[in-house]
Amino acid sequence: MGKKIIYFFAVLVIFNGTAWAQAEKPVFNVITVASVITAPTAKYIADSIEEAKENGAQGLIILLDTPGGMDTAMRDIAKSLLNAPLPVIVFVYPPGARAASAGVIITTAAHVAAMAPGTNIGAAHPVAIGIGSSGGMDKTMSEKMENDAAAYARSIAKIKGRSEEWVEKAVRKSESITAEEALKMKVIDYVAADIAKLMIMIDGKEIVLGTDKKIKISTKGAIVDNIEMGTRQKILSAISDPNIAYILLLIGLAGLYFEFSNPGAILPGVIGGISLLMAFFGLATLPVNYTGILMILFGIILFIAEIKVMSHGLLAIGGVISLAIGSLIMFETPDPALRLSLRVFIPAVLLISGFFIVVIWMAVKAQMRRPYSGAEAMTEGEGQAMTDISHEGQVLFQGEYWIARSNVPIPKGSKVKILKVDGLKLTVEEIKKES
Repeated sequence: MGKKIIYFFAVLVIFNGTAWAQAEKPVFNVITVASVITAPTAKYIADSIEEAKENGAQGLIILLDTPGGMDTAMRDIAKSLLNAPLPVIVFVYPPGARAASAGVIITTAAHVAAMAPGTNIGAAHPVAIGIGSSGGMDKTMSEKMENDAAAYARSIAKIKGRSEEWVEKAVRKSESITAEEALKMKVIDYVAADIAKLMIMIDGKEIVLGTDKKIKISTKGAIVDNIEMGTRQKILSAISDPNIAYILLLIGLAGLYFEFSNPGAILPGVIGGISLLMAFFGLATLPVNYTGILMILFGIILFIAEIKVMSHGLLAIGGVISLAIGSLIMFETPDPALRLSLRVFIPAVLLISGFFIVVIWMAVKAQMRRPYSGAEAMTEGEGQAMTDISHEGQVLFQGEYWIARSNVPIPKGSKVKILKVDGLKLTVEEIKKES
């Protein structure tokens, strides 16, 4: 009996020890940033760091694939990484991904920087990270921005013990390199095929949190917890895309036009209002040229004016030109990631222009169409004299008898044409038979 009790307690201790060991396995949260770097992206990363801390995670892994983005958003992300209370690993992944322009600074600011084979990093010139176009400023201002960006990149690289020389080249000369070259030049810490291999590589690596807190990363038996982006964050990130924001703007304007031209329709107004508000949110996070927006609005006004004023198509042509130019200059940045895609711009301009041209054509056609009712519809109509009309008589028109008068006598049975409708009396003339 005593031996059974001993065996029972031994099994219990082993079981509890195993459960305790499993409970103590380090957890690393994993998020994916595969988009343009905008304000919502910066908020998403900051919230993910805070969430990882609150949930007791040992670190946060950011799978990065970005063509670049806004300078302000990039700096906010860098601040979050530099002041993170737990290790943040930036992994440029999967193969084929890139950390371009703003992605360079984000990768450099991480506690651990890694890349997958077949990825690249670089091209961080200030005009490529949403600061502005060198064509729109003088040489002195352009140099100031370049020097500021270079100093910022060097300072982060120095803190993280990475190549200051290369990050400066990435800023000043837009240099770009492969994952293997980045590892050789000490731009990153590791090249790994996937997350599992990366976790093995970084086990035991010593990093510095904040300014002086040294810790060792422990990944032995680590649990990787993939955290999906929430619905709210997905929506905010989507509408911060310049192409989506542009489409929402056009939908909003079209919806409001429908509502104002057909009061009481309600649905177009609701859709238009919601789309317009979402577009304004997206545009607020992007480098917008408000002259472009005004030109788009002016183009819509010209389309509407064409319906009211017969300009023989001149206003409609002006509307198309204004809409096209406004769309082209709407986003004031040389960064392709923050510009309007031609694959969106061309179909959108053609669709909106075609829509308004069809509406204008239908409106003009309606204005030129012969009325179907009222006095206007009766004018030029044909009837038959039911009596002799010397001064007044009776005429049958569309199954109804009317009092008719004529300055010229009209014999009974003659075909007549209505010249004028005056109350309940018609002024008519005889339709002469062709000989």
